[in-house]
Amino acid sequence: MNPAHLQATHLSGPVLVIGTGLLGASIGLGLRARSVDVVLSDPSPSAQAVAQDIGAGRALDPGEELSPQLVVVASPPDVTARVVSQALRDYPSAVVVDIASVKASVLSELQQDPALEPADLARYIGTHPMAGREKSGPVAARGELFTSMPWVLCPNEQTSAVALKTAQALAIDLGAVVSKMSVDEHDASVALISHLPQVMSSLLASRLQDTEPHALSLAGQGLRDVTRIAASDPALWVQILGANAAKLVKILYGVREDLNRLIGTLEHPEATGARLDLAQLISEGNAGQARIPGKHGAPPQSFAWLTVLVDDRPGQIAQLLTEIGEVGINLEDLRLDHSSGQDVGMVEISVLPSRRQELIDYLDSHGWKVLQ
Repeated sequence: MNPAHLQATHLSGPVLVIGTGLLGASIGLGLRARSVDVVLSDPSPSAQAVAQDIGAGRALDPGEELSPQLVVVASPPDVTARVVSQALRDYPSAVVVDIASVKASVLSELQQDPALEPADLARYIGTHPMAGREKSGPVAARGELFTSMPWVLCPNEQTSAVALKTAQALAIDLGAVVSKMSVDEHDASVALISHLPQVMSSLLASRLQDTEPHALSLAGQGLRDVTRIAASDPALWVQILGANAAKLVKILYGVREDLNRLIGTLEHPEATGARLDLAQLISEGNAGQARIPGKHGAPPQSFAWLTVLVDDRPGQIAQLLTEIGEVGINLEDLRLDHSSGQDVGMVEISVLPSRRQELIDYLDSHGWKVLQ
């Protein structure tokens, strides 16, 4: 039996999921793994059919008198408020949540909706699971997508205790880590930690469009790291950035000031104080990066890194990990890279600093090439 079936569920169901893209289908898969009755609805028959085929739930029967415990609106951000409003009216006993990545604009539109009563808004709560992939659509869905990921709940002044508890149950059943914020606090936070990285990644990647292939062949993991999310869906990000423009533009003003400062310094790199200014700029980045929580919320500096060369052939990484396990050293993190033009890979391993030298000595004695 799948171990997931042995886990307790906090939702009784049925749960109606409106929108069967990556997140909606992933929610369906996660809840179905816990034997919750999931009903799917999507304006795209093909997307709904794919979600149903992968086991995310059953299709909503047009003649079915459904009385869901919970409705999850996983529609595109520009229609989220409209779909939430309709769901509140169609299912008067259900709690309705949305999972859009911007919260204030959705709540504002609902509060101004003349078709809704205060009692309707008591059954609504905005939420945002901080999980995703560069791939989109139900074919990319994963039931484990939300495991250990933040899921923000943004109750409004009218949100009832039942609605809040039901939204919490959804996040907990999917293995997420629950936090609560106001809609404004949420939107300001995601503008900095999500929307700004997307914009910066896309701007950098756009500079590569006309680059000669021989120059791109020199690219290392650093370029891949900072441009990874530039592969995201343009249509979705047009909606997200537009909905949170006011919060994001304030941050971009600061970025513009930093860029102007850097440009001015680099225009006269030999000027007095230029090198100090460059060092300060990089140091400020060091300080900001150091504040990003690492594994289990620990600071990144609490772990030590080493790099091991492996032959580019089957079984090498598995053998390396097996041998590390045999010596009893826990891996805190792992990254993979490839050496350009060489049939070798580079495995970057993070361990507790106190175990780093022990691991290096062990790997050296067992024939592995460790780079220090």
